[in-house]
Amino acid sequence: MLIDHAYFEAQEARIPRGKVRTRFAPSPTGYMHVGNLRTALYTWLIARRAGGTFILRIEDTDQGRYVEGAVDVIYRTMKECGLTHDEGPDVGGPVAPYIQSERRDTYGKYAQLLVSLGGAYYCFCGKEEEDSAEGKEIKKHVCSCPQLSEEEVRRRIDAGEPYVIRQKIPTGTTTFHDAVFGDITVDNDTLDDQVLLKSDGLPTYNFANVIDDHLMGITHVVRGSEYLSSAPKYNLLYQAFGWEIPTYVHCSPVMRDAQNKMSKRHGDPSYEDLKAQGYLTEAILNYVALLGWSPKGEQAEQEIFSLSELAQVFDMTGISKSPAIFDIAKLEHFNAVYLRALPAEQFAAVAQPYIHESVKNEAIDTAEIAALLQARCEKLTEIPEKVDFFDALPDYDRAFYTNKKSKTDEAVSLDMLTKTLPVLESLAPWTAENIHDTLIALAEQLGVKNATLMWPLRIAVAGKLVTPGGAVEICHILGKEETLRRMRRGIEVLG
Repeated sequence: MLIDHAYFEAQEARIPRGKVRTRFAPSPTGYMHVGNLRTALYTWLIARRAGGTFILRIEDTDQGRYVEGAVDVIYRTMKECGLTHDEGPDVGGPVAPYIQSERRDTYGKYAQLLVSLGGAYYCFCGKEEEDSAEGKEIKKHVCSCPQLSEEEVRRRIDAGEPYVIRQKIPTGTTTFHDAVFGDITVDNDTLDDQVLLKSDGLPTYNFANVIDDHLMGITHVVRGSEYLSSAPKYNLLYQAFGWEIPTYVHCSPVMRDAQNKMSKRHGDPSYEDLKAQGYLTEAILNYVALLGWSPKGEQAEQEIFSLSELAQVFDMTGISKSPAIFDIAKLEHFNAVYLRALPAEQFAAVAQPYIHESVKNEAIDTAEIAALLQARCEKLTEIPEKVDFFDALPDYDRAFYTNKKSKTDEAVSLDMLTKTLPVLESLAPWTAENIHDTLIALAEQLGVKNATLMWPLRIAVAGKLVTPGGAVEICHILGKEETLRRMRRGIEVLG
């Protein structure tokens, strides 16, 4: 086979060198699961910590798994998360194109080059084992094709006989180094002569990955630990081409529990699912960063990190070999911390759509409701149920008026509402401060604890045992007319 060495020399000349270059290379399969998001985040952090380049590459050669609109999901997720890429399909770069299906002509040339270098061979056996599915036993391919002469190979190709190109695994052992797992040595007898180029001329995932990573100058490859078994074959490809091997960073899986990996098929949430469930992007990223990584030194006990802080402290030595358990309760904790840390105006802005889900009355000040919610909210999706009473007083059990701590029962509550009603009827102006001072003075005048007066008033105006804010805030938001109407309804319920 004639090899166009000028072509390969030109490709080598394009490769950027001299600094850290990482890539996130998702397949457009429809959603961004938590493990993918973590890979993207770690890859981005390695580049940013080193002042390097972060690349987005779309691996779409498996058209059978392609989902319409999935590329948009990738772009949107990366943008929302602040994981900006320096090179990629939408922004270009020195080693474009950054979509695998647009690089198809490249892989066949490199497969032929590898054959000429003795690292691969043409196989005419008619069997085309694809990359082995996870968990399936690998059946080692054995045939006589590696012994065919160059003349015989040319004759069969010219005759139109279909073929694949397979990797030629040498005898002996292969040792590779991983930044997390250290040095790993495998017996080459356990490695299969995997298909690199299929009979339709398209590359397999493993081959395209190595070619693209080299031609894009990738220095650090971050991926899941399920690819550890493929790393020796990657090494052998790099060595056969005479290329520098990148730093491998294999991350242990994110697990639903001690036995099961997270899986969309089993209902585990994707990034978009978590957003829809009321979690802030910043909280999701912070939590995902700590799924399998822990800071060291002065930050060893720190949990809350902004993205910019992570970029300053992220160190590959902090990545754990052990699987990480996804704990939704822990994520809720992170989310609550982030919600409470938001400036009041920003919290009101993110809370407003959720408040409007149940509060349709335009006369009600949603910013005032948001101020009550901020310290009492763990997820944004909790908001509609917490505040629905502002729109309409729910039916409630008169037993709500009985509260041991407040020293109230139905009779005491009726007495408190009856005596409070005329006082609030004459109150003007209807300000939170006025309502508060008037109710406190009334409780003192009646010789009761503040809670004895406030509890039945809050039940009457909210119809709920648990509310964001107390009687004063709720009365002020409802306005005078609606507050008095609900109080009269409470007196009817108790009477």
